Amino acid sequence: MAQQWGDDETVAQVLGEQTRTWAVVGLSNDTSRAAWGVAKFLQQQGKRIVPVHPRAETVHGEQGYRTLAEIPFEVDVVDVFVRSSAAGAVADDAVRIGAKAVWFQLGVVDEAAYDRTRAVGVTMVMDRCPKIDWPTLGPSSLA
Repeated sequence: MAQQWGDDETVAQVLGEQTRTWAVVGLSNDTSRAAWGVAKFLQQQGKRIVPVHPRAETVHGEQGYRTLAEIPFEVDVVDVFVRSSAAGAVADDAVRIGAKAVWFQLGVVDEAAYDRTRAVGVTMVMDRCPKIDWPTLGPSSLA
């Protein structure tokens, strides 16, 4: 069985009602990319999504930003759709902006970043997908 980076209780907490604003790093208007569909799904569940991409595109009606540091309001969760080799720097940026949680998508793994992020008290989930976990662990499933 694969390593579990984020137990079901942690995943349910991150998906919960208290995490309203999700910065989605790697989100663009490319509808063939997983980030586009996952962001749309999160938005449909009542989350505010914030696109973070070098092109700073408006996606799903939300203004985009080039970096996490440019977002002028609080972010609850940073959802990371970048290759594993770049993900650790994004986790560090998420900690710097005061995010409550960092979520590395399926296939995005950086154990050192996971350890660093958790060591400073920031919740982290790695190698999972909120769209996949939502039916069993999202707020509506626990009602």
